[in-house]
Amino acid sequence: MKIRLGGAGITAATLFASTTASEAHVIAARLGDFYVGAVHPFTDLHDIILWLAIGVLGGSLGASKGRWLVLVFPLGLLAGLYLVAGLGFVLSESSALPAAMILLTGLLLAAATPVPATLLCVIAFALAATRGAANASNLEPETNRLLFAAGLASAGYAVTTLIMALTLAFQRPASAGPIAWRTIAVRAFGGWVAAIGLMMTGLAFAS
Repeated sequence: MKIRLGGAGITAATLFASTTASEAHVIAARLGDFYVGAVHPFTDLHDIILWLAIGVLGGSLGASKGRWLVLVFPLGLLAGLYLVAGLGFVLSESSALPAAMILLTGLLLAAATPVPATLLCVIAFALAATRGAANASNLEPETNRLLFAAGLASAGYAVTTLIMALTLAFQRPASAGPIAWRTIAVRAFGGWVAAIGLMMTGLAFAS
């Protein structure tokens, strides 16, 4: 029974890691270009994991460091979007790069590495730029790019800010008491993110 459950868990994790972007453009297009930009990242598993992981990483490092992501992350999304939509930069369709970023972010979380604010900003900007470029690759000719960019940047701002705030609140409870298990929980989350990133990287190179 244990062997069967273990095999089922590995199979489920592999299928989860190999999931590609959902084709939700037909439904999202009815909401308008601003909302298409805001919703589109949530149709891609890479965006969902990376946005969540970078928000938790920023929050785990404290408010003094994490607050920079509120500005840097949306700017990175806009920069990546402009590279593709404005300058015609061709983005590789390989999933190895976002998978490697998921792995790196997960390892930083799992190791509880004291990342300096400058390095955190560089990592967040590079991550956001690649995801902004990835979202731009699916722009339609009739899409209003200004509204799409505004929606994408607004979603990046809202998601990172909320996740960092939740992480800070989780690690610093109002009531006094032991908080070691909370730090362990954040590191365990990082371990799961790193494991997903590792599976995604392996699948990207295998395909």
